[in-house]
This record gives sequence, structure tokens and C-alpha cells, in this order.
Amino acid sequence: MRKISQTVLAFALIFSYNVSAVRAVEISVSAKSAVVMEASTGRVLYQKNAFEKMPMASTTKIMTALVAIENGNLSDMVTVSANASGVEGSSIWLSPGETMTLSDLLFGLMLASGNDAAIAIAEHIGGDVETFVGMMNDKAREIGAYNTHFVNPNGLPADNHYTTAYDLALISAYAMQNKMFREIVKTQYKTLPWEGHEWDRVVKNKNKILWNYEGGNGIKTGFTKEAGRCLAAAAEREGMQLVSVVLCAPDMFNDCMALMDYGFENYDNSLVVKAGEKIGEIAVRDGMEKSFPVYTEKDVYFPLTQEEAANLKKRVYIEETLTAPVKKGQQVGRIDLWLGEDRIQSVALSAPYDIGENSYSFNLSKLLGLWLNGRVPAM
Repeated sequence: MRKISQTVLAFALIFSYNVSAVRAVEISVSAKSAVVMEASTGRVLYQKNAFEKMPMASTTKIMTALVAIENGNLSDMVTVSANASGVEGSSIWLSPGETMTLSDLLFGLMLASGNDAAIAIAEHIGGDVETFVGMMNDKAREIGAYNTHFVNPNGLPADNHYTTAYDLALISAYAMQNKMFREIVKTQYKTLPWEGHEWDRVVKNKNKILWNYEGGNGIKTGFTKEAGRCLAAAAEREGMQLVSVVLCAPDMFNDCMALMDYGFENYDNSLVVKAGEKIGEIAVRDGMEKSFPVYTEKDVYFPLTQEEAANLKKRVYIEETLTAPVKKGQQVGRIDLWLGEDRIQSVALSAPYDIGENSYSFNLSKLLGLWLNGRVPAM
């Protein structure tokens, strides 16, 4: 069975909401495809053709960076191959045989959009580009980006290399949970060593959102003649992290700012489930305790308009009775959040601690075990 990380499992659990619960509004954008999403919940606040498969140019490198960070050692020294050095398009001017840390290559990848850095990273992490691209596709499926397929790690035009605005927002939201990724994509300038030169490289982030938008903290630009202008942008205000994606967008920066303006102006990060709130009591059959309380473990927030917050409904489902043993963390119910006929999120409820078995047969076998080990004197 393929191993899936705890981060992916938690991400999938949080992102359990109804995509159809999107308000019908019109936002004027130049993009052929667009979406704005609240990153911690995955709620789509607005979308335009967000599920149409399209090329995504250098926004591909979001996944390249993510896979490298999760699978590599940032302090590793990477030796640049002739294959990496000779790749076409934007670059950080790597030379064959040059060495650079994986960390520095990632900054060159995401700030200056180095296609040469992408190939060098792929060869180092995967052993070869093809294997690394397979890792990218595996990661996309784990995240839930099922309408995405990568052919290369840099986004240069290729048949069967595509995503959707929704998928790319999903990938971006996941990536923004990674501390190192967030640090890289919010960086405006970075000085990188340059072997064989008396001066260093200084790379500037191509993402104008970092300069021109309040709270801007990512992510990546892209352009090819085939894909047009593409942008995944991110901003955080008052604890709410938004991700916006536009594909084939002549006015990509203004498009993303308009999308995020809409999100920040119309939605609040609302507390919908409070930590420590008692939800109910579950009886335990044949247990060391007769029952145990069910509490919510942590605060749960969800982006809502004022009207939605007033009309939000909660439906609680918990087991009436469980048979011991009960394990800490065992799922015992859930809270569903509803807006009208749409279930927008589910919050899992779990047992707060272990409850051992207290049946006659269990106690007899336990006593017998103690006696056989000489810990109980014979009668």
C-alpha cells in the first residue's frame, strides 16, 4: 500500500466541503479561468471555468518546489548537469559542473523562475527528470488535484501537461502549509553564490503581489505563448489566508487582486466550532468507565459572509454506545456544517483517551496471566 503522509491525510480531512456551495457573483477578470480559495478549508469563494484543463506555464514550479522540499535535504550540494544548464527559457545562468545548495536552487526556481534550476532539482531528487515528474504526479493525486498532469518540472510547453485553476489553487493551498515553501515564495530578493565570478547572483521575485497588495505572501508567476499569462497569488489578512489562481490572464496581477479583494471584503474567518465544547456523552459497554464525554479538540474556523454566519446550521452525529476497548483518537462521530441544502464542512470527533475492557473474561484472562507469571499467589 502506498504511504500517504499525515499532512496529506489532515489536508484531505479539512477539505471536505461541497464545492457547489459558491455564491453566484460576477467579478470582471481578463482570465479565461479563475478561482479564489480560502487556503485552510479549501472553500471556493469565486470561480470562473475553474475546472477546465489548461496549460499553466511556470506555475508548474509550485509542485516542483513542494516535492523537492518534502523529499530533499535543503543543505545538499547539487551538481548542475549539462542537461540542466542548457535548458531553454528563463534561467539563473547555471553552468555545467557548478554546485549549489538545494535551498539556493529553490530560491532561484521560485523567484527568478529558473528553468535550469528546475531540471537540476529534478535530477538531484529523482535521479532523473522522468522519475521526479512521476513524483510530482503522485503528489498531485495525493492532494486531490485529479485533473492535473505534469510532463516536466518547469512548465515549458508539452503535450499532456495541464492543470485546472481549481487544482492549482488546491496545490498552492497545500504548499502554503509548508514553512519552508512559505518562506521562499514571500521573499522579494535573494543573493545566491555564483561560482567562477567575483560577484554573487541577486534574484528578484517576479511576483508583484508581494509589493503591490496588502498581506501579499506568494506564490508564482508563469508565461508561455501557449499558456498565456498565469499566476497563483496569495495574501493573508486577519488570520485568513487566500489563494487566487488565474490561467490565460492578460491582466493577471489585477485579476488576482480583484479576486482577493472580493474574498477579504465579503468573507470573515468565522469561528464555527469552539475548542473544548462538550458535544455529548457516549456510553461504554464492558469498559473500565461507563461513559466518556466528547469534546471538540480545537477551534475550527470557516470563511462565511455575515448572512451565511447567521444561517449556519450544525448537525451532530455521535455513537450512542461503544464496546470496550476504546482507543484515544478513535473516530466516534462528526459535526456537519450546513448552509441551506449544502453541507460545507465536516469536523471529525474522536475519543479523548483510552478506555480499557472490563468484562469477566478479560479480567479472568488478566488474572490468569498474572498468576502464571508468579505475580499472584496461588489460593
